Order: sequence, then structure tokens, then C-alpha cells
Amino acid sequence: MTRDPADLTAADYLDGAREMTAADRAYLAHLLAEEAARRTTDPATAAGIRASFPDPALTREETD
Repeated sequence: MTRDPADLTAADYLDGAREMTAADRAYLAHLLAEEAARRTTDPATAAGIRASFPDPALTREETD
């Protein structure tokens, strides 16, 4: 495991995002995916990452 966050790749952040999704930690997954998208050079790939992990605060439905 790396100790320097600068050594992490987009794939590392995506792996973390998937793990957080599996652990029902949607907002943390979103933040990790956002960092993965920032580290991706292809705009289409970055857009796909962002679409796969939307901000749960914006997609949450209110219930009574």
C-alpha cells in the first residue's frame, strides 16, 4: 500500500469508489470517483466516471 496520495492512480481511486459503493458509502464513493475523473486525461472517460458515481445529495429523494 502506498503512503503518498500523489502515487495513487485513477484506477486506485476507482477501486476505492467501488468499495465504498459496496459498503453503502455513496458520498465517499462520489468523492473518490471525482478524484479519479480529475486524474483521467480523456474527457469522455472522465464524464463516464462522473455519471457512474453521481453526487448522492443531488439524486436523493425525500420521503415522509
